[in-house]
Amino acid sequence: MKKFLLAVLVDNKPGVLTHVAGLISRRAFNIESISAGYTEEPDITRINIVVSVESENELAQVVSQLGKLIDVIKIVNLSLTDSIERELVLIKVKASKASRADIINVVNIFRANIVDVTPEDVVIELTGGESKIDALCEVLEEYGIIEIARTGAIALSRGPVPVKAM
Repeated sequence: MKKFLLAVLVDNKPGVLTHVAGLISRRAFNIESISAGYTEEPDITRINIVVSVESENELAQVVSQLGKLIDVIKIVNLSLTDSIERELVLIKVKASKASRADIINVVNIFRANIVDVTPEDVVIELTGGESKIDALCEVLEEYGIIEIARTGAIALSRGPVPVKAM
């Protein structure tokens, strides 16, 4: 399976995200992550979708089907362009007095941030690529991960040309 990150610009209307996700899932393609948010234009929403497909032909099928939706304005495969990709994660880890200093050292090595502390745990925030986040999770497992929340990937193309002009 190959993963591709698609930037989909759509009309900012209720139900569009549901239509996009439904179309992909009805075709039996796996959505690894999906996120939506406002853009620099208030009437346009950007949906970032990481989709797993067996081949480039399947990806072309997904893009073709998405392009037929009336609310879809533009679809760009950011996996094929020079782009900056990031993901956000919050990780709640058990932190006793004995392990707290070690956890802080790990957080500093990964350039992450501690955003909440209680007597029993800490919450760590990290922004980065999928592999960096996976590596931090792997290191923190020995301390006891209580909970993880990940946003999924978002991306912007490098350079002055926005997705809407590609």
